[in-house]
Amino acid sequence: MLGLPQGDRGGEALNLTTPLGDEVLSLRAGDQLTLSGTIYTARDEAHLRMMAEGIPFDPEGAVVYHCGPVVQNGRLVVAGPTTSARMNALTGFLIDAGVRALIGKGGMGAEVVEQLRGRAVYLALTGGCAALAADRMTLKGVYFEDLGMAEAVWVIKADRLPLTVGIDAHGGDLFRAVREKAKTQFHQRFNIKQDTVHETCHR
Repeated sequence: MLGLPQGDRGGEALNLTTPLGDEVLSLRAGDQLTLSGTIYTARDEAHLRMMAEGIPFDPEGAVVYHCGPVVQNGRLVVAGPTTSARMNALTGFLIDAGVRALIGKGGMGAEVVEQLRGRAVYLALTGGCAALAADRMTLKGVYFEDLGMAEAVWVIKADRLPLTVGIDAHGGDLFRAVREKAKTQFHQRFNIKQDTVHETCHR
């Protein structure tokens, strides 16, 4: 099992509240935190609509959550993260507008790592915890409802949502670190197997 970096805080969790400001610049990949306050869901179609028609909420200090929730009777039933890489090419305008944090799963591409530098962070929410995440959220409103439940921009009030800094504002990338460690371990094991095969063939 791969060990995950713990950031510079030794596992101590921070408590942040939206709208966010320069405090995100002190975060490091691997830091753990809880987040409270207003967040906005947005997937592919919502990003494209916002690029065409404008951002319907105040982006300054905002948090955008890559999520297509299940909403029933005016409440969130499931609100797990969407794979963030889908939004790699659609993210820059949000950061330029003042968004301070993105939430999702799986990390994002090198271009987004650079867009976040000195400005914002990417926060990881564990995939598979959709119902648990919904327990920490209250539905407050919606934009672009015509896009459908999964693609609309839902306004959500979060209450101490547990997150990990996946990409910080200094180029630190937890996902890249894990990929590199996995690659190193793979090559080490592969080389051992190659040596074993070589020895066996010459006995």
